[in-house]
Amino acid sequence: MRLDKYLKVSRLIKRRTVANEACDNGLVSLNGRPARASSEVKAGDVIALSLGQRRLTVEVLAVAEAVGKADAGALYREIGEKP
Repeated sequence: MRLDKYLKVSRLIKRRTVANEACDNGLVSLNGRPARASSEVKAGDVIALSLGQRRLTVEVLAVAEAVGKADAGALYREIGEKP
């Protein structure tokens, strides 16, 4: 699955266009490297997001095309967060 779509489906970022812009601006890294929106995401990958003053790091547990709001948190596990 594309990184921008995963960020939207997992509800880490609210809209896919915002996820795409975050990738273009270098705010998202995949496995320690700057990531493009078209990067492929699979289980076991580590995604780091810089959202304003926050830095969030998550591990991908599962990839799914469509997930309900209640189940979105099951797609990833937070590794760390820095203010």
